[in-house]
Amino acid sequence: MTQPSTTPPEAQAVRELAAAYHKMTEQIGKVIVGQKQVVEQLLMAMFSRGHCLLVGVPGLAKTLLVSTVSKILHLSFKRIQFTPDLMPADITGTDILQDDPDTGRRRFTFLPGPIFANMILADEINRTPPKTQAALLEAMQEHHVTAAGNVYHLPEPFFVLATQNPIEQEGTYPLPEAQLDRFMFNIIVGYPSRAEELDIMKRTTSNVKTELQALLSGEQILQLQEVVRQVAVADHVFAYAADLVRATRPRDAGVPKFIPELIAWGAGPRASQYLILGGKARAILHGRLHVTTDDIKAVAHPVLRHRLVTTFNADAEGITTDTIIDRLLSAIPLPQQEAAAAVRRA
Repeated sequence: MTQPSTTPPEAQAVRELAAAYHKMTEQIGKVIVGQKQVVEQLLMAMFSRGHCLLVGVPGLAKTLLVSTVSKILHLSFKRIQFTPDLMPADITGTDILQDDPDTGRRRFTFLPGPIFANMILADEINRTPPKTQAALLEAMQEHHVTAAGNVYHLPEPFFVLATQNPIEQEGTYPLPEAQLDRFMFNIIVGYPSRAEELDIMKRTTSNVKTELQALLSGEQILQLQEVVRQVAVADHVFAYAADLVRATRPRDAGVPKFIPELIAWGAGPRASQYLILGGKARAILHGRLHVTTDDIKAVAHPVLRHRLVTTFNADAEGITTDTIIDRLLSAIPLPQQEAAAAVRRA
């Protein structure tokens, strides 16, 4: 096996990131009951420089989760409520005509929109038309905004955390595939357990106020993002991630037989990149300096579920992308190195 070319991060930096993660989950837990997997995936994306789409029915604290994360970080935060009449300039900003006090002449001045913040909550993103949704594309990918031929850079770090209601389709505009592909994770926010729901009721119906502690600055987050990217990945893990993504493409040779029946279009190379980045973040948050195929499997659903376009047959039978991903994880063989290790553990 070829040795990874990346240099493992210093142990001190790893401890700092792991400590920051545990402190953040502790602070978030003061407000958000349960949803541990959702919180972990959100923080993994954040430390990987990725954007997140949170999908769940109303009342599951999606907006509260994002606002809570913003409070425990020393970051600027803006909430954009997406509505059918929202225009692109309402997000990115616009040029306005102003009097210059020095010359007495009028000139155009750029007035930044709410996109100019470290953390953006795009609330109910599918309620605005595609033209306005597209205003986010450049910002999410390039981290800058172009207006009247001028480029304006966004503050770093920069995250877009969007929410979407999956059941209320009237008056909504499904996100185009190009927009969906910009999100590193599609995170499903589910219902709480009975015990969690009882805890929610007790917390939210009393007058107890929760004090949150701000933990990390923007500079510290940028440093921790660099630590994540230094995590070592062996060649066989790269190969496993590539095999998993390539198996979603129905026109490729050698894909599982059920793929052409269930998938019309598979995931692109960005999915492979995000599998590795998500695996790196998960490994280091769990105190490891290397990525395993278990890390890739753990992030497969949030990375792939919004990048697969199902066929009519799949839709008619009620087969979801999550079900297809489950079948893929069972069908794609583990690399020989990890298969042998699994046999030894058994």
